[in-house]
Amino acid sequence: MLRVILAGGSGTRLWPLSRNNYPKQFLKLSGENTLFQEAILRLAHLETQKPIVICNNEHRFLAAEQINQINASAEIILEPVGRNTAPAIALAALKAIETGNDPLLLVLAADHLIQDVETFELAVKAAQTCAQQGKLVTFGIVADAPETGYGYIKRGASCELREDGVKNLGTGAHSASRGILSEELGNRTKGLGAFVVDRFVEKPNLEKAQEYLDSGEYYWNSGMFLFKASRYLAELEKFFPEILVACKKSMAAAESDLDFIRIDETAFSECPSESIDYAVMEKTDSAVVVPLDAGWSDIGSWSAIWDVSEKDEFNNVTQGDVIAFDSSNCFVHGGDRLVSILGLDDIVIVDTKDTLLVANKSHVQAVKKIVDQLKKSDREEWKIYREVYRPWGKYDSIDFGERYQVKRITVKPGAKLSVQMHHHRAEHWVVVSGTASVTNGENTFLVSENESTYIPIGQIHALENPGKVALELIEVQTGSYLGEDDIVRFEDNYGRV
Repeated sequence: MLRVILAGGSGTRLWPLSRNNYPKQFLKLSGENTLFQEAILRLAHLETQKPIVICNNEHRFLAAEQINQINASAEIILEPVGRNTAPAIALAALKAIETGNDPLLLVLAADHLIQDVETFELAVKAAQTCAQQGKLVTFGIVADAPETGYGYIKRGASCELREDGVKNLGTGAHSASRGILSEELGNRTKGLGAFVVDRFVEKPNLEKAQEYLDSGEYYWNSGMFLFKASRYLAELEKFFPEILVACKKSMAAAESDLDFIRIDETAFSECPSESIDYAVMEKTDSAVVVPLDAGWSDIGSWSAIWDVSEKDEFNNVTQGDVIAFDSSNCFVHGGDRLVSILGLDDIVIVDTKDTLLVANKSHVQAVKKIVDQLKKSDREEWKIYREVYRPWGKYDSIDFGERYQVKRITVKPGAKLSVQMHHHRAEHWVVVSGTASVTNGENTFLVSENESTYIPIGQIHALENPGKVALELIEVQTGSYLGEDDIVRFEDNYGRV
C-alpha cells in the first residue's frame, strides 16, 4: 500500500490566512505541523513505498520544503493545470504501476484533520480486505450533525470482511463485521463494519440532512479512498476513458526535475475536469463504504477550526498575542500585533500583515464571497500574502508606492537567488544580518552587516548566502514598473529559467 496525497486545493473559505498561492494545506491550523505534513506523517509505517503527492506547479516548492522539514520523502507529481480528483488519482495510479507493481492506493486529502489516528488505522486495515478483492472503498464519516456542507453516502447491504473474500450479508446488519474486522473496530465505529454503497447524495438542505442523520444510514463523504491501482484505472477506462487517455499521454511525456515529476502540459490540458465521485464511484458496482468515526474534519471554515481547537473557560479560541475580556465563543487568530477584544460573542477575527477579517461565526461559510469580490476588483489579497515564500527563503513587502517598493528579504543558509536582470527597476540592498555574496555585473563580492550595494536597471545580478546563518537584508526597488514578472532569469538552482 502507498498513500496518494492530493494537495491541490485552494481553501478560500479560510481566507485571509489561506490564499491561492499559500492554501490551507500548507498552514499550521491545528498542532505543530501543517495539515499537509500531518497527511504525510499519518500512517507512514503502514506502507513500504514512499507516498505520491499531487500538487499544483505553483505550490511545488512549498510542498518540497515542508516534506524536507519533517525529514520525509515523496514523489511529487506537478499538475500544470487543475483537473479535479479523477485525473489526479489516475496520474498517481499510472506512476504506481510503472515498475510492474499493483499496490493499493490510499487516497488522502492534504487538508483534512484526523484526531484519532489509531481508529483510522483500524479502518484502513479493514478496508484493505475489501480493496484486495477488487472493491473500490470509500470512507464514510459517521455523522453527528445535520451538515449541509458535505455530500453524503447511503449504505446498502452489509459486508462480511474475511481473509478469503468480501461477502454481502444483506441489508439491516448493524453488528460488527466478522473476520479481520476486529471487535475493537466495531466498537469504535458504532458497531459498523463495511457496506455496499447504495448511492452518493449531493449536499442536502437542512431538512433533508436531518432526515439522513435520523435514519442512521447515511455518512458524510470524506473524499478518502482505498483501491488497487489497476482496478481504479480499469473502472476509469470503462466509465470515463477520455480522462485515462489524456493522463497516459501526459505521463508518457513526463520529465523529472529536481524533486518533481513534470507531466506534459499540452496533453493534460486536454483532460476533462471531473471528480472521482462523478467519474467512477457513482457508476461502479464495486463501491464499498467503511464507516469512520475518528475525529475527522475537513477544516472547511473558521467555525470548523473553532470546533476542533482547545478552548478557554469562556469557550474562546485564541492564537497569537490576544487579550479577551467579557467575550465568549469567539475565535481570534492574531498576527504580529496585539489583538484585544471586549464584549464580543460568536465572533471570528483573523489578523494578518495585510488584511483583517471580522465576521459573525454563523456567517463564515460566506467568506468565499469576499474572495470573489477581491478577484472582481483585481486586488492581490485573494492570491498572495504580503509575506511570500520562495525556495531560497522569503520576502516581506514592507511598504510600496507608485514608483518604489521596500522588501525585507530572508535567504536560507547556502541558498542562492537566480542570476537575473530587470528591465524597469533598480535595486538597493542593505544587509541587516549575515553575509551576502553579491554578483553585480562582472563583479562578485561579499557584503556584510550595515553594508550595501546598488543594482542599476538592466544589470545582471545574483544574491547568495554563503554562511551558516540566515541572511537578512532590506531591498529598496525604484522604477516605472515593480511587478514580480519583470525578471529575466539566466541561471537558477530551482528550474525556473
